[in-house]
Amino acid sequence: MMQRDELLRYLDQLLKPWQIKDYAPNGLQVEGRSEVRNVVTAVTADQFAVDAAVEAGADVLLVHHGYFWKNEAAPIVGMKKRRIEQLIKHDINLIAYHLPLDVHPTLGNNAQLAQALGVCNVRPFEEGNETSLVLRGELEPPLTGHQLAERLADVLDRPPLHIAGHNRTIHTLAWCTGGAQDYIDGVAAEGLDAFLSGEVSERTYHSAVEQGIDYFACGHHATERGGVKALGEHLQQSLGLNVHFVDTPNPV
Repeated sequence: MMQRDELLRYLDQLLKPWQIKDYAPNGLQVEGRSEVRNVVTAVTADQFAVDAAVEAGADVLLVHHGYFWKNEAAPIVGMKKRRIEQLIKHDINLIAYHLPLDVHPTLGNNAQLAQALGVCNVRPFEEGNETSLVLRGELEPPLTGHQLAERLADVLDRPPLHIAGHNRTIHTLAWCTGGAQDYIDGVAAEGLDAFLSGEVSERTYHSAVEQGIDYFACGHHATERGGVKALGEHLQQSLGLNVHFVDTPNPV
């Protein structure tokens, strides 16, 4: 058991949220009990995850996607009210780390995806920027687009949407988990063979085909399970907390 504020200090030192400008507050979003033993982790603080945290008797729900996003409506009504009401009723802390959990060099979503895929020579896409939202690396040996799609399906337990922009094998690639499809143009300008992300837009097809780059839309949720799972495992091993990951069914 540890104090909530001690856990927050540990997470801040680990993830360093002050290093990156974000779209939502990082750290404690809903205050619960002060003592922490049981932690439930999830990609998103949706109702499924909140209910699972209540069922597990959790002291903390730790997520990648929390609440209070910029430009969203401020009133706590409807869906938002029901979620927050459950957290407050059961005295559960909601802690969220968004972009800091994407870019962490070992526990982050991007780092975890690279590790799972066996990417070599991983480094920031923006040279010299250790908080680069996009990473780049190589596949050794190179894979065909079909082979990479099969590897992604095995790793993420869902088939990606593969937009083939060329018929070369894929050696160089870049990736950014989640809703980062619009980085494709910058990656294509560098002449890389492929770009991987979570989501896809209508315009992404044209960017891939017209610029000669393969694009893989691998699922926003699927590509962002790795970071929060790795963070929870780290907390369990380093701090002795009881941590349980809950995977909300989400095909997007």
